[in-house]
Amino acid sequence: MNVDTVIIGGGLAGLLCGLSLTRQGLRCAIISRGQSGLHFSSGSMDLLEHCATSTPQEALDVLGLSAPDHPYSLIGTTQVLDYAQQTEALLRDCSIAMQGCVDQPHQRVTPIGTLRQAWLTPPDITLAPRHDERITVVGISGFLDFQPHLVAASLEKMGVENRVCEIDLPQLDVLRDNASEFRSVNLARLLDDDAQWRSLHDALLPHAQVSDRLLLPACFGLNDDGLWRWLNETLPCPLSLLPTLPPSVPGIRLHTALQRQFIKNGGMWLAGDVVTDVIQDGQNISAITTRNHGDVPFRTRFAVLASGSFFSNGLIASRDGVIEPVLGLDVMQSSPRESWTHGDFFEPQPWQRFGVQVDATLRPQRNGQRFNNLFAIGGVLGGFDGISQGCAGGVSAITALHAARQIGELAGGRP
Repeated sequence: MNVDTVIIGGGLAGLLCGLSLTRQGLRCAIISRGQSGLHFSSGSMDLLEHCATSTPQEALDVLGLSAPDHPYSLIGTTQVLDYAQQTEALLRDCSIAMQGCVDQPHQRVTPIGTLRQAWLTPPDITLAPRHDERITVVGISGFLDFQPHLVAASLEKMGVENRVCEIDLPQLDVLRDNASEFRSVNLARLLDDDAQWRSLHDALLPHAQVSDRLLLPACFGLNDDGLWRWLNETLPCPLSLLPTLPPSVPGIRLHTALQRQFIKNGGMWLAGDVVTDVIQDGQNISAITTRNHGDVPFRTRFAVLASGSFFSNGLIASRDGVIEPVLGLDVMQSSPRESWTHGDFFEPQPWQRFGVQVDATLRPQRNGQRFNNLFAIGGVLGGFDGISQGCAGGVSAITALHAARQIGELAGGRP
């Protein structure tokens, strides 16, 4: 089977790269092992954490000097900002609405009520509240993956007037016998049924009548935000959602929307499949075989590694070091093993910056020899700490579009 590009990994980076390539008229296949990191994310995307007095361009310029191995530093400030705007346009074209833009970063409320800077956030997710709002934090009886009192305590520290309440939804009783089933995704499968909308509305109404805003755990809206929009139209005050402990409904919804658009564009989605062999012709990848299609290799002009970091086994740590398991690529890491961590658990850890070593074109190497038609993107890359630097989603998006642009130019696709 012949394709222009095979992408190994179906997370945010792989999907955005695949969408960009299919929009250029290239035939693309994504090999997805299983759930991606999006299923465990808030659905928001961060570009780069920086202080309120610093613009994104200033922050990127400083990063280029202090962290020359960071993917943003390799790509360059001007191109990073350009790719960020392209990402926003790509999401709009996929009918994925987001709050925010690269020129106006904002703060969103985390599952424990603290604030975190964000670049793009789903429209139903709570942004930093105003201090003149009377907020009611709503819990759901028996739902342990959201703690309204923690949220309320954080809001109180910010000087935001709030109260806590709990609603009981009898239709959820079918899930209560098994604690492992009483999770946000399972709640959403029930509540997204429009036959259940009215009962949720009626449970929220008394609290909406005495509040300026309701905050509710994000436990509905797996496929779209229809229920959230209807509640905001019918309740007397606005309602916003807070991500819960994983699995995350907003993250799953974002992944589903991107995947659906990729397939609609003509992309091939190989679910539950893994790479078994990568066939090379010198420093070029010529074909890739998978477990589910072992007798039918995917002959490809280009390959993209978007397999993620340790969480998704894109990187594997052993006592002897960190390896990239698909191709054995050179990995940026430190030694000895004792240097991987700091004593303070809450400090950024050195191992979080481990990952595949690439050049400015995002081409990786093995034993010092660079591949010609292979690109690495997203969480598998080294040189950055997505958590402490607030750039995980941004690195996935920016590197995805950077690789897709180069592949498009080399393949003669539409610019």
